[in-house]
Amino acid sequence: MANENIPSSGDGPSKNALKKAQKAAEKAAKKAEHKAQNAAAREDLYGNLPMNRSQEKRPVTHVPLKDIGRNLSNQTVTVRARLHTSRGKGKQVFFILRSQASTVQCVLCVGEKVSKQMVKFVCNITKESIIDVEGKLCFYSIYTGSVYISVQFYEKKVIFKCVDQIVATDQKVESCSIQDVELHATKVFVVSASLPRLPLQIEDAMRPEDDDPEGLQIKVNQDTRLDNRILDLRTPTNQAIFRLEGGVCHLFREALRAQNFVEVMTPKLISAASEGGANVFGMRYFDKDAFLAQSPQLYKQMAIAGDFGKVFTIGPVFRAENSNTHRHLTEFVGLDLEMAFTHHYHEALNTIGNMFTEIFRGLRDNYADEIAAVNKQFPAEPFKFLDPPLILEYREGVAMLKEAGIEMEETEDLSTPNEKFLGRLVKAKYDTDFYILDKFPLAVRPFYTMPDPNDPKWSNSYDMFMRGEEILSGAQRIHDADFLVERAKAHNIPIHTIQSYIDSFKYGCPPHAGGGIGLERVTMLYLGLDNIRKSSMFPRDPKRLTP
Repeated sequence: MANENIPSSGDGPSKNALKKAQKAAEKAAKKAEHKAQNAAAREDLYGNLPMNRSQEKRPVTHVPLKDIGRNLSNQTVTVRARLHTSRGKGKQVFFILRSQASTVQCVLCVGEKVSKQMVKFVCNITKESIIDVEGKLCFYSIYTGSVYISVQFYEKKVIFKCVDQIVATDQKVESCSIQDVELHATKVFVVSASLPRLPLQIEDAMRPEDDDPEGLQIKVNQDTRLDNRILDLRTPTNQAIFRLEGGVCHLFREALRAQNFVEVMTPKLISAASEGGANVFGMRYFDKDAFLAQSPQLYKQMAIAGDFGKVFTIGPVFRAENSNTHRHLTEFVGLDLEMAFTHHYHEALNTIGNMFTEIFRGLRDNYADEIAAVNKQFPAEPFKFLDPPLILEYREGVAMLKEAGIEMEETEDLSTPNEKFLGRLVKAKYDTDFYILDKFPLAVRPFYTMPDPNDPKWSNSYDMFMRGEEILSGAQRIHDADFLVERAKAHNIPIHTIQSYIDSFKYGCPPHAGGGIGLERVTMLYLGLDNIRKSSMFPRDPKRLTP
């Protein structure tokens, strides 16, 4: 028998070699076909989308994550969200999508249209990447042993797919805000990929403070949060905080507009310290000195002199105070208002107090979900307030402190510890977290504050407090030019630096009063947070100027 490995004649390949070559070619062709099929499947079902440069217009078909629920069960939807977490398990991958404060669980399983390569692709998507996911919304699915069960409701009947055994469950997806449905993915595309290494993990940043009494879990400290604020802002807690903070502004505006106030805009570059103190940021303004405004105080009053009657403004306020405390910022958002009154400055005091009542009521009634989300991570007692608000005179507050054993002079300013202690005394006696303290000592108020007509050691001024901390300082302003000059000199303020302000009262100005509010402080105290940096999106303090 001839050896098949020895050519029978000529120099051509042997039959065996030809067979091997033929098999290799067939194998390569099948591999290429399989690769082409996978590529086609990938193009249709998963992959990285090209950079969006607004190449084309398409109708928006994506469903907002917050709108997903049982009402869309058994429907195919497309959503765009961030990949929060993912966990591969055999031939399937579980992953959670997050959009703002909403989260939903997704499942991708190898099947007729889903390949192993697609599952592997999804497993390798980096956390925080923005992805598009298409799939069917189904009632929450469970595992029984190694069997995957999909539970759906259709025409009031329960249908089980891929089932060897049937196990009923009332479980919910406790780890997600959307707990009664999950998304069975069929398409996954990466819109914008995140770097693989994150400076902080979102699940660590959103962990409740009292959830780890033994200190075994990772906690993200405040500096790390603020250094990486973009990531930190993505937590459901921060989404809730700043939505509620926007609600404070909205309710402030609406309450005052209902009282015929006019919103005005005021300069932030001024020629003299608006509060008459040294805590100002100075700068060169061409060939002269200028300052960043400590408040819009002077311009609010000038608007009253200009016959606007009632005005308010919302804008940045700058204070060059080297205070590294839980409640001080060098830049914050001021909510300021001013109004003319007819007979008594309490017309303004009552207007402001009632405005706060409307804000608190609006937050309680319209932002319950946001309050609950914040309390889940930072537990706090519900904010309490009276309607109408509690008003005490300064002397009554000092008397309460003295009765509790605090030694202080009647005309002495409240220290921070005494302020907080008085807040606790008021809460215990009147069951309110908000109150007004009226008739402050004149010596501790700005130069433009109207002295009390009956006793010059007191003034027609007031502060308002939340949870024992001051959130508004206000007063009747001096509206007589000569008297204003007298008071400015008493405070050693050079008259030429405020001459235009004084001149505005020389042509007749109605008596008026108002106040200034710190937005971040109101938000912090309403929610019971421990630091104002939690309620400032990008805080500025003596040690922080970035990001």
